[in-house]
This record gives sequence, C-alpha cells and structure tokens, in this order.
Amino acid sequence: MNKSNSASKIKMKSFDDLFGTNENLEQANANGGEIREIPLASLHTFRNHPFQIHEDKLEEMVESVRQYGVLVPGIARMRPQGGYEIIAGHTRKAACELAGLDTMPMFIRNLNDDEATIVMVDSNIQREDIFPSEKARAYSMRYYAMKHQGIKGDKGSSLDIMSEETGENAKKIQRYIRLAKLSDELLDFVDRKKIGFIQGVDLSYLNEEQQQWVLDIILDRNIFPNIEQSARLKASCRENMLTQEEVRNIMLPEQVLAKPRKVTFKADRLDDYFDEGYTEEKITEVIINLLDEWKKRGERA
Repeated sequence: MNKSNSASKIKMKSFDDLFGTNENLEQANANGGEIREIPLASLHTFRNHPFQIHEDKLEEMVESVRQYGVLVPGIARMRPQGGYEIIAGHTRKAACELAGLDTMPMFIRNLNDDEATIVMVDSNIQREDIFPSEKARAYSMRYYAMKHQGIKGDKGSSLDIMSEETGENAKKIQRYIRLAKLSDELLDFVDRKKIGFIQGVDLSYLNEEQQQWVLDIILDRNIFPNIEQSARLKASCRENMLTQEEVRNIMLPEQVLAKPRKVTFKADRLDDYFDEGYTEEKITEVIINLLDEWKKRGERA
C-alpha cells in the first residue's frame, strides 16, 4: 500500500463522521477492525495526549452513560507491552469509571504511531471547548506525523491538507503549530486569555531561557506583553540581540525612563567645607542633615 492510500484510509473529519451510525460501524468492521468490551484497567492514555477532560462535559457524559451505556465505542490499538492504548475515548473512559462500569466498548484498529496520531487528533479537534494549548499541541502532533509519513502529493502541502480536512485556515494552523513551542507556563496564560494569541505566537520564537525571562517579569510584576512589545521581543530575538536586560527594557519601559539620579562633587569643591578628618560617610551625613534643615525652612515659608 502506498503512502497516499494509507492517508486516505485514515482520513476523517471527526469521530462521529466515521462511527456515528450502525452502518458506519459495519463498514469499519469490514475494513479490518473489531469492537470488543475492554476492561477499563487495560485501557491506557495515548502518549502525549494533548486534550484535557473538561469537567462540565464529563458530568453530562457520566449521566448519559448511567442511563444508556456507551452509545459510541472508543478507538484503541494493542500495546506491545500489553493492554490497549486509547486513540479516541479518554473522556468516555473517565465517565465509565465514575458511572461504576468495569468495561467499555472499543473499536480495535491496527495503526502505526503516525496513523494513530492523526486519528487521535481528528477525533477530537472539532470539539467546541478546546483551549488554544490543546489545539496547538494537537495540530503540531498531526503535522509532524503527516510529514513523517510523507503525506502530501496531489493535494498540496501537509498544511493545505490539514486546512481542507479541518476547515481551519492554513495560516492559522501554521500559527497554532508555532504556538506549541511556547512553554507550558506561558501557554497557560494564553488559555486564560492573559496573553493574546498573536502575542503568544511572537513569544514562541524566543528560546527556553528567553521565555523564562519574560515569565519572570509576568510573575514578579503581573505585567503581560502587548502586541507591540511581543513584536519587539520577537524581532530582537531573530536579530540575536535579545538579552535579559533588553527583555526588561521592552516590558518595563517606565524603568528605563525613571533612571536613578546621581550627583557627584569634585574634591576641591568639598575641601572648602570639610577638612581631611572627615570621611566620605561623615561628609554625606552632614550634607543630608543640611538638606533636611533647608527643606524644613522651605516648608515653613
């Protein structure tokens, strides 16, 4: 089987597109898989699974499972070390556990790592409650799985194929893939809308140490980069000029403007007022005391 045929075999828009009806289930069985009741203890999370289990959706699913059971089987593949790896159905498994079930129906497929990654992403990416971090990691995993398989050819680049199959603009997908290079801590701020999507993409061009410099300022000052600042950080990074001091100058411009004042005196000016027995500390003390008296007189006036 050539690579383009392999890609065609595993292509799907969403889980429900392939498994939403009995007719589709029968067709899937005919293509070389089977549905089994698998003990929950034998089902293991997909490696680096990028999608979270959202509590509100889980509660709804638990109630549905208690009343009707699992209406749509999950997808899994056998693991070399035993048991099964969940490709689609992590939330369903959690719902079964909370509902007190011991097994769950799973459609068992024979997929390699790249094929499994593509199916895993496609079965979740159309959800409406996805965080930017989830979409970023998912698109990144799918993109590199496709690149590894050499999936392009007649349909164009891997990004074009992903755009066609997900309905997402290719440029937006590319930005999400870029966003996946952001640190977990900064990605969390993107999810919480403390850092905008564009700012997050800009910051993803910074290396690990530079991102930590930005994070330190955020945590210390509760200041988040705006679009202008993130663009300057990215530009300075790409010119290999971004230092920790430059990060502070960009994110804390008021600190640059408010430089501390420094006043110095020439020794011969001070010799008219202080003899050699006065130390620098004593001279400073006298001057401060005189300034205090001057300030008090000014306040009386």
